[in-house]
Amino acid sequence: MQELIKIDATEQINRFHEFIESYYYTQIVENLRKDHKYVVVDFAELSKFDLDLANGLLENPEDAIKAAELAVEQFDLEDIKGFKVRFENLPDSQKLMISNIRSKHIGKFIKAEGVVRQKSDVRPQVTSAKFECPVCGNVINVLQLDGSFKEPSRCGCGRKGKFNLLSKELVDAQGIVLEETPESLEGGEQPKRISLFLSNDLVSPLSERNTNPGSKIDVVGMVKEVPIISRVGTKSTKFDLIIDANYVKAVEETFYEVDITEEEEKEIVDLSQDPKLYSKLVDSVAPSIYGYDKVKEALLLQLFGGVRKIRSDKVVSRGDTHILLVGDPGSGKSAMLKRIGTIAPKGRYVSGRGVSGAGLTASVVRDEFLKGWSLEAGALVLASNGICAIDEMDKMNPEDRAAMHEALEQQTVSISKANIQATLISRTTVLAAANPKFGRFNPYEMIAGQINLPPTLINRFDLIFPIKDLPDENKDKKMASHILELHQTPDLHEPEIPTDFLKKYIAYAKQRIVPKLEDSALEEIQEFYLKMRASGGSDEGIKPIPISPRQLEALVRLTEASARLRLSEKATKSDAKRAINLVEYCLKQVGLDRETGKIDIDRIATGISASQRNYISIVKEIIGDLENKLGKTIPIDDVIEEAKNKGIAEEKVEEVLEKLKRVGEIFEPRRSFIQKL
Repeated sequence: MQELIKIDATEQINRFHEFIESYYYTQIVENLRKDHKYVVVDFAELSKFDLDLANGLLENPEDAIKAAELAVEQFDLEDIKGFKVRFENLPDSQKLMISNIRSKHIGKFIKAEGVVRQKSDVRPQVTSAKFECPVCGNVINVLQLDGSFKEPSRCGCGRKGKFNLLSKELVDAQGIVLEETPESLEGGEQPKRISLFLSNDLVSPLSERNTNPGSKIDVVGMVKEVPIISRVGTKSTKFDLIIDANYVKAVEETFYEVDITEEEEKEIVDLSQDPKLYSKLVDSVAPSIYGYDKVKEALLLQLFGGVRKIRSDKVVSRGDTHILLVGDPGSGKSAMLKRIGTIAPKGRYVSGRGVSGAGLTASVVRDEFLKGWSLEAGALVLASNGICAIDEMDKMNPEDRAAMHEALEQQTVSISKANIQATLISRTTVLAAANPKFGRFNPYEMIAGQINLPPTLINRFDLIFPIKDLPDENKDKKMASHILELHQTPDLHEPEIPTDFLKKYIAYAKQRIVPKLEDSALEEIQEFYLKMRASGGSDEGIKPIPISPRQLEALVRLTEASARLRLSEKATKSDAKRAINLVEYCLKQVGLDRETGKIDIDRIATGISASQRNYISIVKEIIGDLENKLGKTIPIDDVIEEAKNKGIAEEKVEEVLEKLKRVGEIFEPRRSFIQKL
């Protein structure tokens, strides 16, 4: 092996020159025309052309890359100086996990994959400096390779000491912290991190987009050691590893960046004409989970999403649909969340107790690179333009949940900490799952009271699905056979549309289709909205509010998603009907007031239904009247008696008095007596 590497430098440059001339000359000319001073070379082609050269690159990359760059500079092209050669497609033998990089890899050429966690600013860095000797006028060039700035120690004429700095060459440089991808880890391992050093065209504004925190990247580069300077200023015996990146490529894209070939486009358009398109897509969402067609339909529409609109007054209407699944244990919620995470690129999955507010939104951390503070993005920001699945949402701490309010509706995350004031964009679709308050639903109580989440947060979800697990012989038999068959032959229920193609289909729809509502769809939604508002009825007292303007926006988003699903630019009446069916289904499940038989959005949004609010106001009135008659202390029996005359049952009165005690409007000075505070 050693013999292979010891190719003479001139020989190496000539061979590279020959290789690049025959394979990449036109591309270099093209790149220069676009003002890109780099060319990306495929390693497989290099090894086909000359194996010794390729091996030399892997074993001694620094010299080989220098030789390749000198070879390019021999071309007679203007402005070729400083041209960079980048290599991609290294063999798998060179692929290392970050946690497996050891000292023997120092100076070798490797490739690694990971998620960008932190990113410093782009700053100029000195690569070489020219000094002049004040005695003899000799010009000395010093390469600046270490972290500290070096001056020449002596001149040929014998002078030691101060030299005049003539000029210095600067390049743009940036540090990135790369973390292993969670999928590649085994149980109990903590993802390891490594610093990357990027310079020149790798930090150009175009390529910088690929390295935003949260993006998954493939990096090819040399492993280098960096001395750790101890507090006293001496070098430590320990060294830090960094990867000097030669080429960086984004792996995971959002739906908006998925490449679609012409053949695939043809297949996609053909599929959209299929009369059974809708049922095929719904079946492909989570084929291994039995039933829940309505939920799957909603999840499918969530993947397609509505249209984001920015009006002239800069008010933004979000296009993402948020869905909350509240269900009994073992009803397959988490499995659905995981599955959606695999369909959507840039999917993030987080779970209950292991989530902090900072981990969801953003945290401010000490920046090791530039010795200051920097922002580290949390899950909702990292999944921007993707989906964030939050499981066990009821197990989160209340203050951590409060961090989500802004991210759900305004789709930004604002932070003001440690002299950093920043607003990060989080155009994330949220799919959340939670268990009911007491672990299982009580079929006889109202569902809204059993969802253990703050009303303001619940209100931000467009659709809320209670998933009840009630015994039903016919359904249970089908489900049992479905689950057992899956265990017998795991691949029995293959999705009708392969997952990869489903991804492409959704990506195509999101990239190309921007549906507009037709008049017929608008009328349909408006009619439904007004009908629901009016259905509050004309009972005396407080009217229930069956639906709020937030649901109106949800209807529009779902209608647009339904049109997108058909690859149609126009959202028609049938799309509106589909959206209305879903919203009505959810409202009936969650918002039905048993006492009046009417849908009441307040049961979800505030946890107190309108009929209850009505009772509260009547009971407060009774207490007020009795106070005038009997003085401060009022016997509870008198209140119950009065309420009976007004047609309110005894247990209702007790319930209301409990509520008033809880909010601190009344207290019980002694047993069976109440007093206003």
